[in-house]
Amino acid sequence: MGTILLEGMEFFAFHGCFKEEQIIGSKFIVDLSVETDTALSEQSDNLHDTADYVGLYRCIRKEMEQKSHLLEHVSRRILEAIRSEFPGVSAIDLKVSKINPPMGGKMHRVSFRTHWKKET
Repeated sequence: MGTILLEGMEFFAFHGCFKEEQIIGSKFIVDLSVETDTALSEQSDNLHDTADYVGLYRCIRKEMEQKSHLLEHVSRRILEAIRSEFPGVSAIDLKVSKINPPMGGKMHRVSFRTHWKKET
């Protein structure tokens, strides 16, 4: 078993409950950790024997491009896309953060973190 991490991915997207957020957009940061069996890829040195991080990034980018009102919703879509595209993944930790949210005061970010683990 091994862990693949994609950290600090930046996106400009249009997620939010306020109409303005869906028009002008915001900066988002996504952090991903996936557990997968890496025994074969550790020996073969073959990209096809692992959860390709370029493919993982593309799954996230595709879901970030679709508008959502809630971070919870976009996070669920990302989880489902990764589970569908990478059936060998046994656990996912995901954090989606909105930078400078419109809260009426100074705040660096708000985040939603979720976890999924394959039932054995």
